[in-house]
Amino acid sequence: MNRNSIKLAPSILTADFGHMAEAVQAAEEGGADWLHLDVMDGQFVPNISFGPMVINSIRTYTSLPLDVHLMVDEPEHYLQAFADAGAQTITVHQEATRHLHRAIQQIQDLGCQAGVALNPATPNQLLEELLPSLDLVLVMSVNPGFGGQKFIEYSHNKLRRMRDWLDVVNPECQLEVDGGVGYSNIRQVADSGANVMVVGSAVYNETATVAENLADLRKALEG
Repeated sequence: MNRNSIKLAPSILTADFGHMAEAVQAAEEGGADWLHLDVMDGQFVPNISFGPMVINSIRTYTSLPLDVHLMVDEPEHYLQAFADAGAQTITVHQEATRHLHRAIQQIQDLGCQAGVALNPATPNQLLEELLPSLDLVLVMSVNPGFGGQKFIEYSHNKLRRMRDWLDVVNPECQLEVDGGVGYSNIRQVADSGANVMVVGSAVYNETATVAENLADLRKALEG
């Protein structure tokens, strides 16, 4: 894994929503590669976050790619709205739709990159038929719904198996990890095969600035 090619994608879920423009701009100025936007409906996960209107507003603050993660039931009903709001990548959960292939086609037909997320207990094998068609696979290393959770250690094995599989059937596919990634484990997560790191409380916290935290994460990647 070339650590210079690893993307850092701060999650605004842990930012100060009262100063969203500043939080977004701080991530861009601090060297973030993507912004990760967690959309929650209170049904698929036990929390509610925001929708297309907020993402459309964020789009006006930044030129960074917007990585929209839909933690919602039946996401196919909302894909057009999120594409129109400015998403570059739209990720849906394998567990959230009966017609996953159709949802992936819809996302790509809208001009966005298409991703599929797997919850911690969902086996990689359920994506076997779809892997050649995907632009991104997101391995959840915490149970979705809340920020600040601890990384689930068996996610390393899941990432390694998925990376090996992607290298054979779709080497251009991004492998993203979300949940509990920080200074202490980001290098190990990269060694397990992830090349897109969602980082929340490791970036947005009161111990240092966003730029300082992003720089420290880069240093941790380098060892």
